[in-house]
Amino acid sequence: MTLTKRCFDILLALILGCILSPAILVIAVVLLMRDGRPVFHISERMKSFDEGFNLVKFRTMTEMAGDNGVSGGDKAARITPTGRFLRRTRLDEIPQIWNVLKGDISFVGPRPPLRQYVERFPHLYREVLKSRPGITGLASIYFHAHEERLLARSSSAEETDEIYCRACVPRKARLDLIYQKRRNLCFDMALMLKTVFKRLR
Repeated sequence: MTLTKRCFDILLALILGCILSPAILVIAVVLLMRDGRPVFHISERMKSFDEGFNLVKFRTMTEMAGDNGVSGGDKAARITPTGRFLRRTRLDEIPQIWNVLKGDISFVGPRPPLRQYVERFPHLYREVLKSRPGITGLASIYFHAHEERLLARSSSAEETDEIYCRACVPRKARLDLIYQKRRNLCFDMALMLKTVFKRLR
């Protein structure tokens, strides 16, 4: 990550943190009252090929011991009504501003993958993770909705994993590598604006 990109991330994270702090408080209180503890969901993701970190999001599902892998149709029944709204609006990702401040992720980049997929597809992620992962990016904008539709068809964790590995991992990697070739601050800002407009629609 360049110094300019890092400074931009810190400045924007501080501004958004101040602006969104009332929304963060309201969402946290609503989650606490409706769904109980914990308010936040913390999962290990990878910020480089061999370095993990704890990604913070608002909790949208009922907790289950030993839960791992991506979310598909097999986990749909565990999504709470509040969580469904947070996921649809992407408000569950607001706490990731903390991860941006820490330097774990950037605002724009490939979505930070789970360790198990980095270990299973080292040839892909060794290249993809040369870019610092981000909250949004080309794959998030152009493939996220399609990925959700693909995974919604699954009825078991095994089927979700098979669909994700076969249909999602290589396609997202291609988009992430296109971003890597074109990345600069202006391109990042364009992708961030496109993400905001897409959410508003």
